[in-house]
Amino acid sequence: MHAIICDGSGPPEVMRIAAHPMPVPGEGEVLIKVAAAGVNRADILQRKGKYPPPPGASDILGMEVAGIVAAHGANVRRWETGDKVCTLLAGGGYAEYAVAPENHCLPVPESLSLTEAALLPEAVVTVYANIFEDGHLRPRETILVHGGSSGIGTTAIQMVKLHGADIIVTAGSDEKCDACRKLGADAAINYNGADFAEAVKAVTNGRGVDIVLDMVGGDYVMRNLSVLAPRGRHLSIATQKGVRAEVDVGLVMRKRLTITGSTLRGRDEAEKARLIAGIEEKIWPWVMDGRLKPVVFQAFPLKNAGQAHKVMESGAHIGKIALEVS
Repeated sequence: MHAIICDGSGPPEVMRIAAHPMPVPGEGEVLIKVAAAGVNRADILQRKGKYPPPPGASDILGMEVAGIVAAHGANVRRWETGDKVCTLLAGGGYAEYAVAPENHCLPVPESLSLTEAALLPEAVVTVYANIFEDGHLRPRETILVHGGSSGIGTTAIQMVKLHGADIIVTAGSDEKCDACRKLGADAAINYNGADFAEAVKAVTNGRGVDIVLDMVGGDYVMRNLSVLAPRGRHLSIATQKGVRAEVDVGLVMRKRLTITGSTLRGRDEAEKARLIAGIEEKIWPWVMDGRLKPVVFQAFPLKNAGQAHKVMESGAHIGKIALEVS
């Protein structure tokens, strides 16, 4: 098969398309003929040598795909050859074929293209695991999500609103803020034009928010804590401004706050299967009836993976970026 391989670590130019051995499905696994793969910031970090794949995972970039089941290993009970599926991967998505455990796959409705379906697993699982499970979001609560125009942000807006809660987002331009509001955000704050903490307090009449989903880290953490209401929950999923933060523990105690965080890729197969099962029961009906869809910014041919990475690193995108395999 053809796949994107990296000649060492570095800029997008280290990636090239080349022949690569086709993966073979083992027991309980399916072989997927990939139609499209999602591009995520974790892929960029891996390309730069800063985020190696978990032990045993493919060294090919790519953590989510959609396509057609082409074959399966022993004891696969649910999926048959020809089924359309999308799935979360620990690696291996930037390729013509990928292997996934059968219980990590989700059905693709006829209303979605395979390119659209490829852009759902990583963001949906991240939002579900953090906001719905760890954050215990309840209807009528309010959440602040940084990076509202990102793939995770645009997915979070839809899922939070479908759940009956309110969502405030931050984004880096008026255009991105407008896009977030059109998607359903109750408020959108341009962090380049306003102090987001003061803006959140104004929007909430001084109460603050129940949850913050943070992908920034660094000095954002204390500012996030300052806008949390009593018993608020701070959820960290990335650290674009650094892994260290100074925290006022007294504030945490007075407000009875919870600070937690998670990564997704390194979780074991059983935990990912549990998350996928929960999503299929509670979230996937929104996908199947068309209420939850990815925001597709741009799709590139697989061979142009380097160009896709450059667009993501530029920060110009709103929503998700795809690689299409032909």
